[in-house]
Amino acid sequence: MHHLGAVIEGTEFAVYVNGTRIDSQTEGVQLEGTEERFGSGAAASGTRHVVASYRYAPLRLAIESHVALYEGEQLVRRWVSVRNEGADAVTVERVDSFVLTLPADEWTVLHYKSDWGAEFEPVRVPLAGEDVILETRKGRSSKDMHPWMSVIGSGGEVLTISPMWSGNWILRCVAEGGAYAVSGGLHDWEFSKQLEPGQAMDGVHVAMAVGSGGDLNTTSIPFARVGRKHWYAQNGFSQSLPAEWNHWWSYEDKTINEEVFRANAAEAAKLGIEICTLDAGWFGPSDVASEWYEYRGDWEMVNTVRFPSGIRALSDYVHGLGMKFGLWCEIEALGKSAALSQRYPSFPARRDGEPLGYLCFGNPEVQDWAVGMLDKLISGYDCQWIKLDFNLDPQAGCNCTDHGHGAGDGLFEHYNGYYRVLDRVRGMHPDVILENCSSGGLRIDLGMMQHTHTTFLSDPDWPEHSLQVFWGATTMLAPEVCLHWSYSEFLWDYEKQRFNPLSPDLEPHQFDYYTRIAMMRGFGISQKLPQMPEWMRARLAHHIGLYRDKVKPFVRSADLYRLTGQPVRGGHGDCWSAFQYSMPEGEEHIVFVFRLPGGEEERTIVLQGLDAEAVYLVSELDGGEAEGSVGTAKQVEPVLRTGAELLAKGIAFGGLAVEESVILSVVKQ
Repeated sequence: MHHLGAVIEGTEFAVYVNGTRIDSQTEGVQLEGTEERFGSGAAASGTRHVVASYRYAPLRLAIESHVALYEGEQLVRRWVSVRNEGADAVTVERVDSFVLTLPADEWTVLHYKSDWGAEFEPVRVPLAGEDVILETRKGRSSKDMHPWMSVIGSGGEVLTISPMWSGNWILRCVAEGGAYAVSGGLHDWEFSKQLEPGQAMDGVHVAMAVGSGGDLNTTSIPFARVGRKHWYAQNGFSQSLPAEWNHWWSYEDKTINEEVFRANAAEAAKLGIEICTLDAGWFGPSDVASEWYEYRGDWEMVNTVRFPSGIRALSDYVHGLGMKFGLWCEIEALGKSAALSQRYPSFPARRDGEPLGYLCFGNPEVQDWAVGMLDKLISGYDCQWIKLDFNLDPQAGCNCTDHGHGAGDGLFEHYNGYYRVLDRVRGMHPDVILENCSSGGLRIDLGMMQHTHTTFLSDPDWPEHSLQVFWGATTMLAPEVCLHWSYSEFLWDYEKQRFNPLSPDLEPHQFDYYTRIAMMRGFGISQKLPQMPEWMRARLAHHIGLYRDKVKPFVRSADLYRLTGQPVRGGHGDCWSAFQYSMPEGEEHIVFVFRLPGGEEERTIVLQGLDAEAVYLVSELDGGEAEGSVGTAKQVEPVLRTGAELLAKGIAFGGLAVEESVILSVVKQ
C-alpha cells in the first residue's frame, strides 16, 4: 500500500476566494488547531469528526477542513467550510473538499459514463502523464458521468471517491512530475458565491475509501456498511422493502385509467404485492389526450376523464385490498402552460431571463410551497410512497438575484433547498417512502440518499442492462436502496424491451431469470397483471413469497460481493453474472448466478468472505416448484463443502441454459 489510508484521512483542501487560491501552505494561512467534535450520539455510533481550523489573515477568512471517520472501516467523509469574518463581502469561486497526492505508479482510473438508458457504462483510463478530469455540467449528478471513480495501482491498491452531491461535481487527476494531484467536490464551472460579513458555506461532502487486491468489493462493502449505519434516510416501511407494482411501462399515460388500475391492483393483492404506485398519467387537464407535461406545477389537477372517482377513491380501493398506495410527482418541474408561474412569477428558475423549466428551490418561498403541496398530496390521497421524478437538465442553473441566492450559486442553493424540502416532508410524514428518480437513473448520488429512501436505477430494464446497472450502482450504494423493476413489457416500441408474456417461446426458466434479477434489490414490477398467463402469475407469486421470506433479510443487511465482472450492454462485458450476499456474522450466505447470452456452457464461480476452516451446506434456495405452476429443474444437489474449497476452487455451474439462473444457499454447519 502507498499509505492511502493516511492520505484519505488528511486535511488538505483548496478554496479560491477573490481570485486567490488558499490552502494550508498559502502565505498568510495559519493553522489554529485541530480538534475532535462530537455530535449527538456520534461517539456511541462509532463516528469521529476531526476538524482542522485555519485562518487566512489577508481576507479574514476562517476555514475548516472536516474529516468524518467511521469505526472499523477504511472510509472517510471530507468537506471544507468557509466563513467570512471580515468587514467586506468576498466571492468564493471554487471549493475543493479534498486535495491529495497519488505517488508515481501505474494507476488506472475506473469510472462510469451515463445517459438515459445507458447508465453505469464502464470506462478504464490509464493515468499516463496526462490529466484526467471527470465531471458533469448538466445539473444532474449522473448525467454524462456518475459521481464515482476508483483509482487502482500496480500493486492492487484501490482508492474509491464519490462526491455526495446531486448537482454539478468534478474530480481532477492532474499530472505533477510523475505523481498526481487529486482533488474535487463542487464543480467550479459557472459557480461563484458571495459571502457577506458573517456568512459561511459548506462545500460538497466527498466519501473516500481504500481497498486492496484490485478488488472493488473492498471499497464497495465499506460504502454500503457506512451508508446503512450513518447516511441513508430510512424508516420502518422503507426497510421492510415492500414489493411494488407500478403501472408505467405497460400503460404509460396513454392507456391508464381508473378501471385499468383497479383491475391490476386486484391481481397485485393476490400475488403478494405490498404497494401499488400510480405513475404519471393521473395528473393534468381532463381529456383523453391530455398533455400533462406542459402543466407540471399545477398539481391540484386530476384528469377526471381517466379517473372520474378521483385519486383518493383509488387510494381507498388499494388500501381496502390490504396494500399501500403510491403516487408519482415531479415537484421541481414547471410546465410551460402551468398557471403556477403566473400566480408566483418569482418561482421559476431563469438564466439570463430565460425560463429553465423548473422551480428555483433556492427561493425559500418555493421551498414552503413545495412542502405544502407534497403534504397535500400525501395527506389528501393517503399516500405511503411518493415517486419524485426530475426530467430535465438544469445545467448551470438559475442566476436570478431576487430568489435568495446570488447570480453564481443558483444551482448550488437549489439543491440545498431541495434537500431541506425532502427533510421537512420526511419529518411531517415519517412513514412515507420518498423515491428518487430522474429520467430513470440520472441523479443517483450519496447526497440524495441522505434525504430519500430509495433510488430508481434506470428506465429500461432488459436483463443485460439491468445486471449492468445493478453491478455499477452497488459499487457505491447498498442493494436495499436500489430500485429497479423486473423485465417490463413496454407500451412503446423500444428495440431492447422485447418481453412478451404471451409469447409461446417463453420458457419458465427465462421468466425466473428475469424476475430473480429484480429480487437482488428493492423489488418492483411493471406488467399488465390481468393479462399474464396463469402459470406466470403463479410463478410470480412464488418469487414474491421467496423474496419476502428468504431474500429480503440478505438484501437489507448482508455484505454484497460481485463475484464476476460487470455485464455490459451488447455482450461486451462478462456473460456470466454472480452476486454473493453474506450476513455480517458470516453464518449464512446466498448466491445468485445468471448465464447471459454469449456465456460459455460452464463457469466456475469462486466465493468470498467465508471461513476457510468451516464446513458449509450448499443447496438451492429456490426448489423451483410453486403450486399450480410450471417449475424449473433443480440445478444443484445439496452438498457439504469446506470454506477452503469454496474460496479456492469455487462451484462449477454447468447445464444452465442461456437466460437461466439459480439461487444457492450456503450455510455454515
